[in-house]
Amino acid sequence: MPAKSAAQQKAAGAALSAKRGDTPKSKLKGASKSMMESMSEKQLEEFAQTKRKGKPEHVSKH
Repeated sequence: MPAKSAAQQKAAGAALSAKRGDTPKSKLKGASKSMMESMSEKQLEEFAQTKRKGKPEHVSKH
């Protein structure tokens, strides 16, 4: 499942980095912290690999 926004893609990249041990978990906050806890490494890879071109920075929650 690809990321729906650039912010979601960035958060997934940060969460993936922490899950792999490249970034301290204490540096995470907000969406990236919850993504790291609730998603598998494979799911995070799929989100993080999404191309940002043409994606909005944020998606409304409606």
